[in-house]
Amino acid sequence: MTAPIRLALVGMGKIAHDQHLPAIAAGQSFDLVATVSRSGESVGGLPFFRDVYELAASGLEVDAVSLCTPPQVRRAIAQYCIGQGWHVFLEKPPGATLAEVIALRDAAAAKGVSLFASWHSRYADGVEPARAWLAEREVKRAKITWREDVRVWHPGQDWIWEPGGFGVFDPGINALSIATRILPRPFFVETAELDVPSNRAAPIAARVSFRDTAGAEIAMDLDFRQEGPQHWDIEVETDDGTLLLSKGGSVLTIDGKEALAHDADLHGEYPGLYHRFGAIVRAGVSDVDVSPLRAVADVFLRGRHISVEPFVE
Repeated sequence: MTAPIRLALVGMGKIAHDQHLPAIAAGQSFDLVATVSRSGESVGGLPFFRDVYELAASGLEVDAVSLCTPPQVRRAIAQYCIGQGWHVFLEKPPGATLAEVIALRDAAAAKGVSLFASWHSRYADGVEPARAWLAEREVKRAKITWREDVRVWHPGQDWIWEPGGFGVFDPGINALSIATRILPRPFFVETAELDVPSNRAAPIAARVSFRDTAGAEIAMDLDFRQEGPQHWDIEVETDDGTLLLSKGGSVLTIDGKEALAHDADLHGEYPGLYHRFGAIVRAGVSDVDVSPLRAVADVFLRGRHISVEPFVE
């Protein structure tokens, strides 16, 4: 496939407008041909449809879809799209459960289409340099601090508080997508405490202790109630200095000296995702790494749930 890949964007919420549309427009791999939304939202006069079934029935030529729906409803939509022979881009988290994502991976392989479980934070500019630096050093300990204001970043998104919505692990899984990429050894949950508002089904904060296969501790602190400065940081102490990834992975500091920085949040992340999606489609392969989702699932399996005050937006 050498011509632009004909793409439909499914689910026209905040992330689709803020990240997907600009990234698609800026790249050359994809040609946006339609949008799909329950509200029937058109972009630039393109055809729009209420659901993927209506899209398929229209006869419009589509090669691939990007699914930006909440994770709770994504599996059935993705399964249908795979059945149509469309390549599928899954916004993170790729599904509500591990079993869903594995089933989609197997279905895509059987159909011969590409499936991409996207982890946008892995495409932040500091991530690969951090991975390379850590690969040559011994990790002693690490700390993940991911604190943001849910009212700012997820306004009116009630789905995030429902079962399968992940709560604070919706952003927390971004941190885990970076940690599972840059840390040289596998790590596992030892203990976890999950603060769950009494009127919600998903946690608003969490404290997790991981340990890797060599015994190094990785502490994780998540909180959706952060006001003022927001924190998206991973600090790793090694036998040869301390590495800090801040601002969600876009700024890399080693021993207090900034090694890489960009002013814009999410600099290059979604263009990077679409570059990767285009590459796997053209290569006829899939990219489905479930390690960040597995880490979250393990936290929920081992975590102690603590009821806290109600959350009202």
